[in-house]
Amino acid sequence: MMARKTGGGDALGAPGWERATLEKLAFAALNEQKAARRWKTFVRLSWLLFFVVLLWLGLHRGAAVTDPSVAHTAVVEIKGEIASGADASAEFINAALRTAFEDEGSKAIVLLINSPGGSPVQAGMMNDEILRLKAKHKKPVYAVVEESCASAAYYIAVSADQIFVDKASIVGSIGVLMDGFGFTGLMDKLGVERRLMTAGENKGFLDPFSPQTEKQRAFAQAMLNQIHQQFIGVVKAGRGDRLKETPDMFTGLFWNGQQAVELGLADHLGNLEYVAREVVKVEEIIDYTRRDNVAERLAKKFGAAMGEGAIQAFKAIPALR
Repeated sequence: MMARKTGGGDALGAPGWERATLEKLAFAALNEQKAARRWKTFVRLSWLLFFVVLLWLGLHRGAAVTDPSVAHTAVVEIKGEIASGADASAEFINAALRTAFEDEGSKAIVLLINSPGGSPVQAGMMNDEILRLKAKHKKPVYAVVEESCASAAYYIAVSADQIFVDKASIVGSIGVLMDGFGFTGLMDKLGVERRLMTAGENKGFLDPFSPQTEKQRAFAQAMLNQIHQQFIGVVKAGRGDRLKETPDMFTGLFWNGQQAVELGLADHLGNLEYVAREVVKVEEIIDYTRRDNVAERLAKKFGAAMGEGAIQAFKAIPALR
């Protein structure tokens, strides 16, 4: 009978195969740990570089290429929806206006407008501030309309000494609206019952799932009518005798730029460069509009990413039952 080999031979019979396997597993674990450490180091360095760039950009916020003490035409853009927290909010626009008026080199301020309107409250705050700054600094204000200057945007524009438009600009819409939906009929068809509890009989009268009474409708209409009259009063005060009032002027209709000039809603055709060159007589233009710089945009994106990560981490925590 032949003796069985105890050294070398097949893999399973070899005395060192367990040790070799363990060594391979150990080296694999070490390599994985090294890779994880390298990745962590890379991520940390990347974040460090991000914050260094963020800090550098924050310290170099888009300064004007022209010295504000040199004679120039100051521009503040009012674009998009006029609303609290938006770019076209009283907070941002009024801050830019104050800086533009206060700089000794600004010879006039141009409101560069391209907005369909928005909040009458925000528009009123801007209108009031423009009138205050005009009286304080004795500098002229011109509104230049691009595509549209409607509703709340026109509320702001009438604070200017003159309004310039393109012949195809949309101007006007002097009116007020409050919109919503009512689903009570649909709920009846579906057999759905609305269970809304309030303290105060009118607390839920704007709820789309509850019926609206005639008393509530009349109340809302009276409020809108009053705001509408406030709007009309601001327009008449701003435009004065230039208005060629028609029965349709304050009904919410809007007109193109050429018609607006004919009606006295605007003064002349012209763009920003024309106003700076021919009206202000100072071709140098400095934009005072508040904008998020690169650092702020990155910070917002970073904040959103961190917030999403925190939400996901929170969701991963087992709930106590």
